[in-house]
Amino acid sequence: MNRQKPGIADAFILLKHKIINWAVILGMVFRRGVYYMLLDLKRYPWMMDLLKVNRLLNKFAAGRTGNYRKAVSLVVTQVTKDMVELLEGIFHHRDRLVIHEDMVPPEILRAMGLKPWMPEILGILLPMMDPSVMEKYIDAAENEGIPPDLCSLPKATMGLAVKGYIPVGQAIVTSNLPCDGGMNSYALIEKKLKLPTFRLDIPYNFYNDEAEVYFAGELRRMISWLEKHTLGKMDWNLLREICIERNRMAEIELELWDMIRQKPAPVSAEAVYISHLWGFNVFPGYKSSTELFRKIASLAKGNLDKGIAAVQDEKYRALLWNPPTMHFIDLFAWAEQAYGVSLIMDSMSYNRLPFIDTENEETMLRGLGRNIMQGPMARHTRGPMENFFDDMFHIVKAFDIDMIFLAGHIGCKNTQALNGILREKARELGLPVLIIDYDLSDTRIVPRTGIMAQVDHFMENVMNTKKRI
Repeated sequence: MNRQKPGIADAFILLKHKIINWAVILGMVFRRGVYYMLLDLKRYPWMMDLLKVNRLLNKFAAGRTGNYRKAVSLVVTQVTKDMVELLEGIFHHRDRLVIHEDMVPPEILRAMGLKPWMPEILGILLPMMDPSVMEKYIDAAENEGIPPDLCSLPKATMGLAVKGYIPVGQAIVTSNLPCDGGMNSYALIEKKLKLPTFRLDIPYNFYNDEAEVYFAGELRRMISWLEKHTLGKMDWNLLREICIERNRMAEIELELWDMIRQKPAPVSAEAVYISHLWGFNVFPGYKSSTELFRKIASLAKGNLDKGIAAVQDEKYRALLWNPPTMHFIDLFAWAEQAYGVSLIMDSMSYNRLPFIDTENEETMLRGLGRNIMQGPMARHTRGPMENFFDDMFHIVKAFDIDMIFLAGHIGCKNTQALNGILREKARELGLPVLIIDYDLSDTRIVPRTGIMAQVDHFMENVMNTKKRI
């Protein structure tokens, strides 16, 4: 396949999206009013870090050309637009603002006329733009007595609460997912915000009919609780519309997956996994999210039809397991150029969930319940070890994967415990695995250069040697 060379058109793509991003941000400022925006910036200083969104655009666009550059640029612009909408919920609708854990998607909250705010979104987005930005919040949590070996995402979120930087809404909705650290972090957040809190109970073994029935009952209990403690009222017709739109998005994603199975892939990396992370976990059921997927799929098809690869001279197809390296989010933009590595799929995106049946209230709750119980991280790190490995090795076969990059986040006890078994199983299959030692949000554990050194060593001593043999 041929690949387009960088040129004036590619520079224009980057400039266009930078202008759009700034226009969206300035529009928010003018709607809010400069005086009130300055007060908001003083109250929530992390908002200044969100203004660095074009740094993220630069990272994602680096080395990419043509439709691939368009696709990753579209992702960043959509994130910018959607973040502004979430912030306006804080500015203008605090009487309907509900704080929700990242493992509790917002579809039901939206159907009740409530405004969701996910505190963990800052620990996910901000390190992508400024790698060390969350370290002050991590330190604040540890100074409060939080153990240093806890996962840095809930630790940073607790640090935001300690400093008073989480917006005070009307209620909190959380769960017992995805791990002990994430679950227990909301005990501190509840204490700091002094808000009524509802905790969803997810069964440990969730791949069965009994669990689905039980958890649908939990969601009904949550709806009743929210109607009692907030201004929200359930609109089942609106929930049906949200679920239908979510189904449309899932259908397009399946088409995209079929295209990236081709060798070489027409798009890859952030165009695949950031769009999923955002569209299915932060903004599910929005027409704008469906449109983002539709545009990415169209760009992928355009490349496929013209014989254009996302990664020039694609040599290796990689599967990323565990959450991406947030403070080195451009790892695969670098690996594409350095070694011809194309990131095809990741564990946060891939799932076997059916579409949500919108026939009646019960079918919708069961469908949404499956999505929550089998949420990212949770579907692989709860229950028996087969939950962790079955999807992994299915993806390897279905997408013709050459190697696994396992993001060995030092704070994730669930996955660290399985590394030895993974090495044994991969060795039996002759499948190369790189376990990257790093911390999700703390560059002081392993910096960018340390991650690059691990990849360099693996590629030169394992993959390139394997190819020569």
